[in-house]
Amino acid sequence: MLPTCRMKILLAAVLWGILLPACESEEPVREPIIRPVRTQQVFSTGGTRVRTFSGTAQAGLESRLSFRVPGKVQLLNVNVGDHVKAGDLIAELDPMDYRLQVEETEASRERARADLRNAEAKYARVRALYENRNASRDDLDAARAGAESARAQVHSIEKRLELVGSQLRYTRLKAATDGAIAEVGVEVNENVQAGQTVVLLTSGARPEVKVGMPESLIAQVEAGGKVSVTFDSSPGATFTAAITEVGVVTGMSTTYPVTVRLEEADPDVRPGMAAEVAFRFGSPDDRERFLVPPVAVAEDRKGRFVFIVEQGSEGFGVTRRRPVTVGELREEGIEILEGVSDGDLLVIAGISKIVDGMKVRLLPERSTGR
Repeated sequence: MLPTCRMKILLAAVLWGILLPACESEEPVREPIIRPVRTQQVFSTGGTRVRTFSGTAQAGLESRLSFRVPGKVQLLNVNVGDHVKAGDLIAELDPMDYRLQVEETEASRERARADLRNAEAKYARVRALYENRNASRDDLDAARAGAESARAQVHSIEKRLELVGSQLRYTRLKAATDGAIAEVGVEVNENVQAGQTVVLLTSGARPEVKVGMPESLIAQVEAGGKVSVTFDSSPGATFTAAITEVGVVTGMSTTYPVTVRLEEADPDVRPGMAAEVAFRFGSPDDRERFLVPPVAVAEDRKGRFVFIVEQGSEGFGVTRRRPVTVGELREEGIEILEGVSDGDLLVIAGISKIVDGMKVRLLPERSTGR
């Protein structure tokens, strides 16, 4: 009897040893939580510094030419890259329907003129009879009203004829200025609507470059200021440009649009070329500093520090602890005198829950405020 009990105990122990690892293996493996953080890109606000921003060259004037009436494209007279003169024919719509409207309106005008002649003749006869007391005052008034109505009808049809005549002329699209064709948006036999872009005409001897400026620097940018422009297509060449437009709203992005125009034209600079625009900010008497939100600076036994995010794959990055030297606390934020560089992504929320080398997910970026 005793051996049987021992066998049962041994068998139960073996089954327990087999089932226990299987149960443990069924537990799900928890993936590490990637903490989201909010960042902002910082730029120094003092000292004489040159900062470069990327942009794209564009023509000094870009005109999107379109027909003023709808119709089917009958003729397309240009291709991308063609140079045109003011008044050159760009494209033409099928004019048949508009020509028929003109002919129909002309016929209506002739009928109205005939009715006017009859009405004026009748009015003259009734007036003569009235003067001889052979017609009543009512007859005279009716004849005068008939003549005036016929005259107004002729005037109305003549205006209608001017309108349909203009519509017929609008079937021919001509270049308003000298320039080059940058885009062609339609094909022959294609039906187009009034206002639909047919071609993009670029003109203007001096090209422009548009860049995006962060809000921390936009207050220091003024129209008329001088900047330096370089193009990847022309290594070693530097062009002087003047600031022509300074945006006042950011639109959909976090930067303000700034447009600069080259002071001299260059045949090697064409629309669409990548450009770098160098702006000079500050004065020699200013101290170089960064203004950041106070919550972005933390302190422990080792001193004050911030976290900078090194961007990795899209939307993610790795935090790096950076010791800093701080200055005064201003209305715009706390000054950082040492420890960060232009363009650094600074963590501005949840510092206490972040450690050095942590993988994080980037929330939408905020530009530095003044």
